[in-house]
Amino acid sequence: MIDHQKETRMVLDHLSNGLFEIAGEDQLIRLRQSCENPPTTDEEHRKLKGNWDNALRDMKVRVGTLLKTDHLGFLFGAGVSRDAGGVLLGKVPLEVEKALLDRGIPGSRIGRWLNVFYLAAQRLAADKTNLPLTRDKVLERKAAIEKIIADPDERNRSDSQIRVGFEDLLSLLYRWNEVLTKSDTRLRVDGTPLIDVNKRDLERCLAETIDAFVSTCSLPRGVDTEEALIPFNNFLKKVLTRPLNLRRTNLFTLNYDCLVEKAADANGVIMLDGFVGTARRVFRPESYDHDLYFPGDTTEGRVHRLDRVIHLYKLHGSISWVSEKPTWDNPYGVSFQAQPAEGSRILVYPTPAKYGETLGMPYAELFRRFAASVVRPQSTLIVIGYGFGDPHVNTIIHQALAIPSFTLVVVDPFQPGPDPKSESFVARLRSRRDGRLWLLGGSTFGTFKGFVEYVLPDLHDQQVLEKVIATHRALGHGADSPSESGGKNGK
Repeated sequence: MIDHQKETRMVLDHLSNGLFEIAGEDQLIRLRQSCENPPTTDEEHRKLKGNWDNALRDMKVRVGTLLKTDHLGFLFGAGVSRDAGGVLLGKVPLEVEKALLDRGIPGSRIGRWLNVFYLAAQRLAADKTNLPLTRDKVLERKAAIEKIIADPDERNRSDSQIRVGFEDLLSLLYRWNEVLTKSDTRLRVDGTPLIDVNKRDLERCLAETIDAFVSTCSLPRGVDTEEALIPFNNFLKKVLTRPLNLRRTNLFTLNYDCLVEKAADANGVIMLDGFVGTARRVFRPESYDHDLYFPGDTTEGRVHRLDRVIHLYKLHGSISWVSEKPTWDNPYGVSFQAQPAEGSRILVYPTPAKYGETLGMPYAELFRRFAASVVRPQSTLIVIGYGFGDPHVNTIIHQALAIPSFTLVVVDPFQPGPDPKSESFVARLRSRRDGRLWLLGGSTFGTFKGFVEYVLPDLHDQQVLEKVIATHRALGHGADSPSESGGKNGK
């Protein structure tokens, strides 16, 4: 027997935590209005559930039109990996700091390189009160972090992360290290706090910080591998239902982990990631221009395009990328190693000079292809789990918005309100009520898992969905259909 009241509670919960907006207009407004008077009879409960199902079908049809555009790209941010144990980099991750404290305090003595880490953090932090610079304070910090990480409830209540962007902190350490050209030199920077460090401690600090970060990015972590990969598996399966006459889907990611690659391996999907080779894989960007075909069953010379192929661009590098000395067979000095050897220089971003290094390989080629992809006519970029904190990426998206046919879909549980004077990229854009901006937010539609489950369609079923909705409207149920309340800007 169907529990109609339970279904209604589920619908109301999803609706209260879901946002679907185009050009500043709530596409679910009619459905929300129909819920102002809670249903009391079984018939009313069934009607509400039916309206919710219609809303989801209509949403998938709309998003399906975007998936059918010739130039389709996805941009993944750190939020995509959260359910698999990933960390956000807007602050210093507690997992990274704990690893540094464990390594920097092997006994009662605190390593000098650990003090360098906190000096750099204090140099950048606006609030310097929770940064330890003495032995006792460092030991107190270590005990506090261990308690927070061990207790999930305490972690949810606590705001003890160092309020410094982790990539900004890495960038500062790189800049300091680049200043010191000889092993016996010291760096002194006046100000508060006073910086006085030697080359050896600075290099040790950088190496330990990157190593701790790489360990944190080895996902999934703390969850079952198969369960963590379910959203990625479903994402790939649905995206690969696009018609084969369209260009390959481009997947751009700012994440360093290898969750996408693991899901691709599990599903037999070929990722063209810019690397070529078998025994040894090296970066060859021209491989992005290759495609895969297979011969037909006849001898007529016809070939068919392989359907299980996606282009992968890791814009910030990867924990499996290693920097090497350029050679004739590895001209860009970048190789792929699933398990990098100890002491390898892992290519994670930022590198020595944040803007300057981005202009060099492999970042220059990756960002160039990202820019070229989004500025083509009839391009769609679906952004998931990205907080718009990278100026390079934001500049490219801003340039793409000058193209009239460009569509930007932002999937994030925490969508900022419209504000033309805000520092938030999305808040300013949202205030313009641009019909090319689609927003999906809240815990229902704004997470990677929710987007894949509720919003992303399987295009093999697209024609069936369109026929169902057309029949539904033709029978006079349009008043309950959310698509007729969504404004004139929906596609």
